[in-house]
Amino acid sequence: RHPLATFFHLFFRVSAIVTYLFCDWFSNSFVACFVTILLLLSFDFWSVKNVTGRLLVGLRWWNQIDEDGKSHWMFEAKRVPTIAASTEAEARIFWLGLIICPVIWTMFFFSTLFSLKLKWLALVIAGISLQTANLYGYIHCKLGGQKTISRVTSRLFGTTDVPKRQSRRISEDGTEEHGKTGTR
Repeated sequence: RHPLATFFHLFFRVSAIVTYLFCDWFSNSFVACFVTILLLLSFDFWSVKNVTGRLLVGLRWWNQIDEDGKSHWMFEAKRVPTIAASTEAEARIFWLGLIICPVIWTMFFFSTLFSLKLKWLALVIAGISLQTANLYGYIHCKLGGQKTISRVTSRLFGTTDVPKRQSRRISEDGTEEHGKTGTR
C-alpha cells in the first residue's frame, strides 16, 4: 500500500484546480497566480510520471534519445500475476485522477475562451498539455504500446494499414518494455 503516493497523486492535481478557481480571491497578482498554478501543474506532471505511476499501477514511460539524435518513446509495464485487493483501490484512484483532471482543464479551456479571459488561456493550455501527456503515456503503457493501440484503432476505424514500428523487451525484474521509434 502506498498512501503517501496516493495522496500526492491527487494533491497537486486538485491543488492546481482549486488554485485556478479561487486564486482571484486570495491575490490580485495575475503573475503570482499564474506561476503558482504552473508550478503545481509541473509538480503534478513530475510526480505522476516518475513516482505514482510506478508505485500505484506499475507503469512508467519516458523518452530516450540515441546517438543518432532519434527520439525513442519507451513504455514499461510490470508483469504482476495478481493485484492485491488493497492496491485495487489505489489503481482506481490513479486512473480516475488521470482521466478526470484533463476533462476539467478542457472545461476550463472552453469557459476561459467563451468568457474572453484570454490571459488565462496559456495557463489552461499548459494544464491540458501536461495532464494529457501523462494520460497518453499511461494509456500506451496499459494497452501494451503501439501494437495494441494499432489493433484497437484498426478495429475502430476498419483500417489495417497502421505502421507497427515497435520494439519489446522484458527486463530481468519482470517488467515489459515497449518502445516506439520516431524522429524529432
